[in-house]
Amino acid sequence: MEEEIKMYLDDARDSMGKALEHINRELQRIRAGKVMPNMLDGLKVDYYGIDTPVSQTASVTSGDARTLIIKPFERTLINKIEKAIRDSDLGVNPQNDGEIIRITVPPLTEERRKALVKQVKQEGENGKVSIRNIRKDTNSGLKDLQKEGASEDAIKVAEEKVQKMTDEFIAKVEDLLAKKETELMTV
Repeated sequence: MEEEIKMYLDDARDSMGKALEHINRELQRIRAGKVMPNMLDGLKVDYYGIDTPVSQTASVTSGDARTLIIKPFERTLINKIEKAIRDSDLGVNPQNDGEIIRITVPPLTEERRKALVKQVKQEGENGKVSIRNIRKDTNSGLKDLQKEGASEDAIKVAEEKVQKMTDEFIAKVEDLLAKKETELMTV
């Protein structure tokens, strides 16, 4: 039974780690004034019938702090990439010169910064909920082990470890949120 309890705890730690990575990726996609090539990471383009990330169909570089340059590997993709950018929630207007696409990102207004902070907090809340759900599922599995014959004391100790783990990961989410909020509100 000890090995099964350890397995539940290891699985919970792995799952919480993945949830934290996901939150971090989502927060990186929220731009904070400076243009980053990873802004387009979630964007997909129809490439011969397959939804393919823009980064696999074009080179994406930042020209300066406010300009993103996208050079498709195939000229036929330029209009599809431009359409994907227009249809996205990035709030930018791409310029297509037939060879490359330029995206000039305007500076963030105070109102937009506050909206982005709200979005960051929502992402953080979603992350905390997923971490708590992992805790709930793990505790449920531990209760099942108790019904199968594991000692009540061992289950209590394991549940305490799961709670400490949950607190630890939620604190990490809070740190990520605080850093991103500071980054967004810095002009």
